[in-house]
Amino acid sequence: MSQDTCANPLLLGWVKEWWETARERNSKGVTTYKHAYDSLKACPIAFEHPSSLQQLKGFGPKLCERLTEKLRAHCEENGVRMPPHPSSKKRANQPTVAQDDGEEETARPAKKPKKAKAYVPAYRSGAYALVVALSKPGQEMVGMPKADLIEEAQPHCDSSFSAPSDPTKFYTAWNSMKTLLQKELVYERGRPLKRYALTDEGWEVAKRIRETTVPKASTSNENPTVASSAGPSRQTAPPTTARASARSTFAEPISLDDDDDDDDYVVPQPQRATEFGDVVVDGTVVPDDAGLPSFTPIRLAPGTFTVELILDNREVRAKTDRDHIQEELAKRGAKPIVRALELGDALWVARCRQAGWLARQGAEGDEVVLDWIVERKRLDDLLGSLRDGRFHEQKFRLKRSGMKNVVYVVEEISMDSTHFQKYEEAVQSAMASMQVVNGYFLKQTQKMDDTIRYLASMTKMLKSVYEGKTLNVIPTRVLTTKNYLPLLKHLRETQPSASHHISYPAFASLASKSQNMALRDLFLKMLMCSKGVTGEKAIEIQKVWKTPNEFVRAFEQCGSGEEGRRRKMDLVANRLAHLMGRKKMTKAVSQKLAEVWGDV
Repeated sequence: MSQDTCANPLLLGWVKEWWETARERNSKGVTTYKHAYDSLKACPIAFEHPSSLQQLKGFGPKLCERLTEKLRAHCEENGVRMPPHPSSKKRANQPTVAQDDGEEETARPAKKPKKAKAYVPAYRSGAYALVVALSKPGQEMVGMPKADLIEEAQPHCDSSFSAPSDPTKFYTAWNSMKTLLQKELVYERGRPLKRYALTDEGWEVAKRIRETTVPKASTSNENPTVASSAGPSRQTAPPTTARASARSTFAEPISLDDDDDDDDYVVPQPQRATEFGDVVVDGTVVPDDAGLPSFTPIRLAPGTFTVELILDNREVRAKTDRDHIQEELAKRGAKPIVRALELGDALWVARCRQAGWLARQGAEGDEVVLDWIVERKRLDDLLGSLRDGRFHEQKFRLKRSGMKNVVYVVEEISMDSTHFQKYEEAVQSAMASMQVVNGYFLKQTQKMDDTIRYLASMTKMLKSVYEGKTLNVIPTRVLTTKNYLPLLKHLRETQPSASHHISYPAFASLASKSQNMALRDLFLKMLMCSKGVTGEKAIEIQKVWKTPNEFVRAFEQCGSGEEGRRRKMDLVANRLAHLMGRKKMTKAVSQKLAEVWGDV
């Protein structure tokens, strides 16, 4: 059926136009418009008003409202009467209501809902600046990462995207991105490097911004007066900085949005590690050393930084005594910086004395991660992590972090002897494994105060080691999740006397459990949920069956019936029978995996 023979050719043409635009911009609305187009094209019923389209697949209130606005504009341009809304027809056909005195009164029509005002962000607010930056030519398909977007948006905003404008608050202009995402004007895509792009509705808002602005006076020093056909003229102050005035291509608005939420800037300080998930890109696998990037390291000279202890904000003595650890560390001259860590319970950074210097050299933030990280476990927590698999997952993530020195602190608190005896052998085996197999350093303490003293002593020692030497920082632009570990290994082998480090945001991005999880990592985590499957065994399984789909299909190929069931139970054990030692696949493990993945 062609568009000409369609029962609703005008509406179909508009939907097709939006579908093609979304396809050109590679926006997430492509699928929605495609379904709507196919549904409307196949429908033999002619609809008088677009709101009636909601009964078709692919049409929701937002799309119908957009078609209604398009039809209204079309009718005004061509001098045609706008079709009545179906609800108004129902009111017109409502029966009269008899009154007590015998007179008849027509049923009172329902109150017409107030039409929502078209959204336009407040001038030079965070949302305004972000929309302006994203609507620049060339952003239709690729989108922009956070760092580039902030750089482009800052000249169009009176508030900072990196520092709170009010020293008594902890908010920056970046929180306006939350508003734009909620209003579906911007969408995110890409992992781990998030990119932001305007949706179709976002492009409409960008268009309205341009329509509701007038050119600035090029030579006058006075504030321009802006007139509006919709209301009285208003006067607005000029940009607060010369840089913003020079680079901004948008004039002052005719009308401002009165949504107070757009002027809230919410990014708590200090930044949480989870906010750095888009710093390091995914990249491609490095086949050999020849594929590693070449770079000139950023050099931190002695005296330009201080060594600081970073403590995870979940490390507390008790819910009612959350500040005990940091207060005791401060008494011992090791006052920590407290924040949420993606990995570990404590680590050390070299913090630049000059704020912003590191960012100007090609690395984010003001901190460089040193090669020391601490994982603290109480004895009961160690037991729990062994039982639910967290212990193996943490060791696996610590290995992938690239940290050269990993310290496990185990606090040997008193436990019920009868309960502990059941797991004593497993605990001793785990502690031996982390030293012999993983090469981690084990520190056993009697209580929390001993751990605090140890952290303070470590801080003092690392200050003496690092503050007198030059640190080499790898520029973040050359890092990817795929080349990070091979690059570190290569540098440590070829330049053993030099220490190479990365910025704290880059480390947080690489260590993130959620932001940096590829399918391989997810498959490994799924495998380790089965009892008896350690990290080492999961890796061996993943070497044979690359994805969950391949693993499930392997079980399906075993066939059905009693013979197929037997093959499924022995599949993993037989296929990996060559493994020895800790990687050996026992019959019990093979059967457990068959129950989960083979539906035995």
